[in-house]
Amino acid sequence: MTKDLTKAETKRNDKLMERSGAFTNPFESKSKAAKLRRIPLYLLTVVMIAPYYWMITSSFKSVKELQEVPPTFFPKKWIAGNYYDTNYNPGMFQQDVLQGLFQRYPDLKFGFFRFIFNSIFVNISITVLTLFIGSLAAYVVSKHRFKGKKIVYLVVIGSMMIPWQVGLIPGFLLMDSFGWLNTFWAYIVPALPKAFIVFFLTQYLSSIPDELVEAARIDGASEYTIYFRIILPLLKPALIAMMIFTAIGEWNNFLWPLIITTSQDMATLPVALANLRNSGAGNIGTQGIIMAASLITSIPTIALYFATQKHFIRGIALSGLK
Repeated sequence: MTKDLTKAETKRNDKLMERSGAFTNPFESKSKAAKLRRIPLYLLTVVMIAPYYWMITSSFKSVKELQEVPPTFFPKKWIAGNYYDTNYNPGMFQQDVLQGLFQRYPDLKFGFFRFIFNSIFVNISITVLTLFIGSLAAYVVSKHRFKGKKIVYLVVIGSMMIPWQVGLIPGFLLMDSFGWLNTFWAYIVPALPKAFIVFFLTQYLSSIPDELVEAARIDGASEYTIYFRIILPLLKPALIAMMIFTAIGEWNNFLWPLIITTSQDMATLPVALANLRNSGAGNIGTQGIIMAASLITSIPTIALYFATQKHFIRGIALSGLK
């Protein structure tokens, strides 16, 4: 019975989405006025794509071509030396400039791949645990009655108004007292409580009838069964939307990892990218390598969005439906 109710609720949400026009494609209209309105969108698209195009092409240019004025917008010859230089000689002068990205950290185990692993491990851990804790909290706040419920919810909302930078120094001192500096614990544990996820998922669950949960309880389902068999499947669009927000935010997080790490082997990609830029500041020879590192850093977030964009739009739209 609970499965049938879940499917019925999903169909109801689909109909609400269609009526609200959330899936309407603005590019389907063929009128002249609509075509004229698209021109600013096309121009904005070009402006937004241009930096990525320049980053990609620059990562495959030689040092000599990067110095040319006026600059070339398409590489005369595509080279992979900024990633891995097959002609690199450790005994050459200025070896820190001439070696490729994946050859720059000989003293670090796995080299540049270490930073990639750190970012992926931290990102997956934070995203999965944050969504699990946030969805549990949203379920309790939305579908349970207890004393102080409104106060708890107001505290959650109120905490969203406090700038996260306020907790940097206390957070650092706390991590230091725990002995967690330069460990994955300092990355993951402070990032788990996210008030916005609780607020967003609570708003989403408010569109789900309480009768659905009550019917499951009458059928003898436990709270864990209701959560895993009913609530989580219904929360899928909202969870995917929050997954994208969380994953991209944590992937690009720079200030907190910079504060809690002093060891190079614990750095994430944003910190490694900043260190790479600082080490080659003012040297045109490192620009191609920096662009290569930037491209590698940006690929996962772009791929994640394109793989889940349908569910992302669906989750954002349905969160406002009652």
